[in-house]
Amino acid sequence: MVTLKQLAEQLNVSVSTVSKALNNSEEISKDTIQRVKELAKHLNYQPNRMALSLKSNKTKTFGVIIPNVLNHFFAKALYAIEKEASRQGFSIITCVSNELLEKEEQSLQVLSNGSVDGFIMSIAEETQVKNSTDHISLILDQDIPIVLFDRVADLSCDKVIIDDFGASYEATKHLLSEGRKHIVLISDIEELSVGKLRTNGYLKALEENIDYKQPPIVIHVNKDNDVEASIENLFMSNPKVDGILSIDNTSGVVALHKALKKGFKVPEDLSIIGFSDENVLVFTDPKLSTISQHTMDIGKATVELLIDRLNKKNTTTHVTKTIKTNLILRGTTK
Repeated sequence: MVTLKQLAEQLNVSVSTVSKALNNSEEISKDTIQRVKELAKHLNYQPNRMALSLKSNKTKTFGVIIPNVLNHFFAKALYAIEKEASRQGFSIITCVSNELLEKEEQSLQVLSNGSVDGFIMSIAEETQVKNSTDHISLILDQDIPIVLFDRVADLSCDKVIIDDFGASYEATKHLLSEGRKHIVLISDIEELSVGKLRTNGYLKALEENIDYKQPPIVIHVNKDNDVEASIENLFMSNPKVDGILSIDNTSGVVALHKALKKGFKVPEDLSIIGFSDENVLVFTDPKLSTISQHTMDIGKATVELLIDRLNKKNTTTHVTKTIKTNLILRGTTK
């Protein structure tokens, strides 16, 4: 294995100069940094992570805990977190809670033994339903920083969110601007903080519109039941539906397919807006109008906040960063 000393000898510079050059120190000239990095790459130099950890008491590693790796939003967020962490010289260890409180607790316990410098996590569904966050507070009490994203809790830590209330509010306002008179909201995340905020945004938009005469209609789709059957029942129970807002990742696509099969002209008879990311667009014709959550920006922001916390740039107040959403109108809206 190539060492710093060997690099220094070949370049006829000190070990300190090599170390600083590899870390882009402002004390070292750009020409020297380039020469050091070119030789290091040529000789396949790899830093000794264990030695660095012992010297600095830092692992340069983050623990990342997500609820569901099959959910496209979390898979994309994980990709963004890894990409930004790697760019800034950090590694990640990923755990999946599978929406279970116990698995989330185990992941925090295992990784908080010195394996990581801090955590980035989105809270499991069971954790939110039971409102049980003592295991997270325990980690924070040990001065191990945590950045929560998307699904967050009332804890003293940094957070990255989107304006879930505002996103749903604006989407509903758009459906109202089209003159829709029977707008239905579909959700399979009603137990989650983000689901409640999105539902409240829909309700607020309807409440404010003095011309809207129908009561709100919120359809809760049980994940354990047949989603298609639930949405089929929606159309049977609400034959006058002319607007649909789907606040989860998939039901908007199912609603579109069902509507087309039933002879609805979209968007002439019925407008549909989903929270789905671009991964669903290849499966819809017409293309689904969506609320873009800017998942890559969310992942990047979590890493930046955690590094700032580790570098003690934020020493007192905790930061909640809100990523702006966009309503992207495509073929399922006017």
